[in-house]
Amino acid sequence: MTGTDSDTAAALADAAAAAAGVRIRELVEPAELGAVPVVFHGIWRPDPADPPVTPTLLRAMAKAGNYVTGAYDGDRLVGACVGFFGSPLSNELHSHVTGVAAAAAGRGVGFALKLHQRAWALGRGVSTITWTFDPLVRRNAFFNLVKLGATAAEYLPNFYGGMHDDINGGDDSDRLLVRWDLRAAEVTAACGGTPAASHAEAELARGAVVALARSDHDLPVAGSLDGRTVLVATPRDVERLRPADPDRARRWRTAVRDVLGTLMADGAKIAGFDRAGWYVVTRG
Repeated sequence: MTGTDSDTAAALADAAAAAAGVRIRELVEPAELGAVPVVFHGIWRPDPADPPVTPTLLRAMAKAGNYVTGAYDGDRLVGACVGFFGSPLSNELHSHVTGVAAAAAGRGVGFALKLHQRAWALGRGVSTITWTFDPLVRRNAFFNLVKLGATAAEYLPNFYGGMHDDINGGDDSDRLLVRWDLRAAEVTAACGGTPAASHAEAELARGAVVALARSDHDLPVAGSLDGRTVLVATPRDVERLRPADPDRARRWRTAVRDVLGTLMADGAKIAGFDRAGWYVVTRG
């Protein structure tokens, strides 16, 4: 790690926060830490028996030197990000949870929080950040794999068990584990506003095959796995689909697990994500 790496990352983080209209800082005092679960509750409406964080846990994590930050619009907390260090030999930070209140959605607050986390980690000699996300939520797939330039490392079936909150609705908690190589050229470019885009139509023109398609009625349709590059579809909006049609949401969960999970278990790599809802996967 060089001073230039850390300084450049900090400048990009400051610019992202300014563009989002927020100030981002570490949280250490009990009162400000207590506001974080309130913000998260407004986002996910979690099971009371299984909140993502508690004030006492955050207090201990912050005291131990882990990453606990908040994004402020004036004096109002509108987002937060919490991460903890991995094993001593891994040189990794695991980003456990990041959330932005609905009132601040669409402003780039989440992007600003992640860039702050990157700069914070680089300043401490950390080279990698990991986290998980639901592979069915296409906006999160685009944000993580394209806008941030992270790399999908592993498909994790039902990683947290059943999650009984307003977002997950008791669905299985399949997740993609991503690794964010903080010094990689593609990550630096993405954080600077020039991410590497993927286009499903262009991949099809180059010979890609469709491993999982989406019907006109937003149902998964099995395709072929026989290709060096394959495309895997996602539902149009699984967060709305779960409460409206839980059976169809479960069909998508099973289909993506069977196709994308199997491909990754066999060594295939996710090379990109088309904003229209397609994973671009390469084999061999």
